[in-house]
Amino acid sequence: MGESKSEVKPFCISKQVVWDAWERVRANDGAAGVDGESIAEFEQDLKNNLFVLWNRMSSGSYMPPPVRAVQIPKKHGQGVRTLGVPTIADRIAQTVVRLYLEPGVEPVFHPDSYGYRPGRSALDAVGVCRKRCWKHDWLIDLDFQSFFDSVDHSLVLKSVAAHTDQRWILLYVERWLTAPLDHGDGALVARDRGTPQGSAISPLLANIYLHYSFDMWMTREFPRIPFERYVDDVVLHCKSERQARFVRSRVAERMADCSVAVNPRKTRIVYCKDEDRKGSYEHERFDFLGTHFVLDARGERMASCSSTFSRPSVTTP
Repeated sequence: MGESKSEVKPFCISKQVVWDAWERVRANDGAAGVDGESIAEFEQDLKNNLFVLWNRMSSGSYMPPPVRAVQIPKKHGQGVRTLGVPTIADRIAQTVVRLYLEPGVEPVFHPDSYGYRPGRSALDAVGVCRKRCWKHDWLIDLDFQSFFDSVDHSLVLKSVAAHTDQRWILLYVERWLTAPLDHGDGALVARDRGTPQGSAISPLLANIYLHYSFDMWMTREFPRIPFERYVDDVVLHCKSERQARFVRSRVAERMADCSVAVNPRKTRIVYCKDEDRKGSYEHERFDFLGTHFVLDARGERMASCSSTFSRPSVTTP
């Protein structure tokens, strides 16, 4: 798609970025949205489809369609998780915004934020966590309750606005946040909070939200408490049980102020027991990003004993 001086639009969006976004969406594949259109079907009239999308985004008239809701069983029979599947065109539009927004926010993100960031992975987070378990006797295995269903829209927009002066980015982020869910029964479910797992923009919005609500707050309030965060999966390392209990309480208060609840049933304090750490505790092992942490085979150090590193379920099914 070539640029034309005659195509003057309210918002300056590069056609090359739209093409780059398409390339990424095609590489990721994924299921069809509410319109039933597949990647292959979209590609049959690719040039026209991309031009229409660019034209609508550049004019400010692009309106995201409803998001198809898909129920995915959680591990160990712990209920279901709702994933949102946008249409192919909507995935491209979200990726366009991500390509514009990400370069500005990426340099300011915390070094211990690992999820869906260039050059970082779950393997990196697990490796750092393993080393810190050797140095710290205790940790908090933190669980946010229904994080992607809970985030406050106004706080998301405020966080995004801190990193862009492009009005169209905020316009479309707001529209994506409020796009209804389609459960396939003919009824649309309006949303006044949350950002659906499965969309192209949700991981970046989650990272921006948690950068301010959690990462920077931890840096200010507990600069000596290291942590690893992979989107909403978090482990914090402490020197004592008493410190862990105090930090857990403060984190719960902070996240409640940011409209996110800490799950009291799943959030656990864990004792990283080894041959030099005596005594026992209710929890002496934990799971992080698909890896099971437990005393190693020689009984010497807390080690990651699983070689399976599962991808968190915020991807499109």
